[in-house]
Amino acid sequence: MILKDILLHFDINEDLPVHLLNQNFNKVFLDGDLTIRGDTYKIVVKTRQNVTHMMFIKPNEEFPLVIMSELPNGLLNGMKFGRSEGEEIPTNKL
Repeated sequence: MILKDILLHFDINEDLPVHLLNQNFNKVFLDGDLTIRGDTYKIVVKTRQNVTHMMFIKPNEEFPLVIMSELPNGLLNGMKFGRSEGEEIPTNKL
């Protein structure tokens, strides 16, 4: 499932770079809960394995898309996606 499909599902109409719109993500986000605070969209879903997946869409930021997963042991894992293709930073590098 690509990001564009997730945005359509949640009726999020923001201008994001094409490379992000075509980026593949797990369809588990379709079962998530959407919250909107200002110009930040947050989709959160908890799986049966007790993992919480979070997608943050911040259209006006340098990194407009952030994916985070909180594991049962409390560790965080994720990736920040930049405006240009190839601008991805694993959260463990921050």
